[in-house]
Amino acid sequence: MAPLRLTSPLFVFRAGFRPAIAPAAPLNARLATQSSIPNAPPTPKRRSVTVVNDTGRVPWESLSLGEKAARTTQQTFNLGLVLVGIAATAGVFTVLYLEVFSTDSKTAVFNRSADRVRKDPKCIEILAGEGMHTKREITAHGEPSHSRWARNRTIASRIETDRTGVEHLHMHFYVEGPAAHGTVNLHMTKAPGEKDFEYRTLALDVPGHQRHYLVNADGLSSGLSKSGGRLFGVRWN
Repeated sequence: MAPLRLTSPLFVFRAGFRPAIAPAAPLNARLATQSSIPNAPPTPKRRSVTVVNDTGRVPWESLSLGEKAARTTQQTFNLGLVLVGIAATAGVFTVLYLEVFSTDSKTAVFNRSADRVRKDPKCIEILAGEGMHTKREITAHGEPSHSRWARNRTIASRIETDRTGVEHLHMHFYVEGPAAHGTVNLHMTKAPGEKDFEYRTLALDVPGHQRHYLVNADGLSSGLSKSGGRLFGVRWN
């Protein structure tokens, strides 16, 4: 009798040993692996950029030709508004300087002249009467008006330039006191190259009183010419 042969390999198992078997993957995981990854959701379509709704959030390179033109138009318009605002502000400051803060402004000349009238003893006597008075009892204002604000603001004046280049400033305003009221007339000149105006005439006219001069350089010059170079019997060279 021929001996038996084993054609299959012989597996020898040790006592207490179990072969390692990889656990089967869950069905859901296998299905997910086998299926393809879904595509990302489509990007929502942005609103077209116009001159009105452009906020600058969309990058320049993402704009179409028409949208770039719209943004350029909007920015140009905004720049124009800024320049107009700057020009208007500069104009306001220029007017304020020329009319209020400059030493040659009407307001500055008015304030200096009114202060000289208030401090002059003769003007105080004419406007406030005899006795002890202060300059605060005398008020000065521009052209009369029903509006007190307008009355304090309107000052009649004019500036002329003669053939030699000398500027002439003429101004008048009104003063009032407890005893009387009158008009102050002044004439100032500024020669070429000079910074400030200088008084030629500063006079107070009150009804019933002789004109009172605080400054009378014009009258002095005319008196010299009329007397042929003599004043109070003295020849002035």
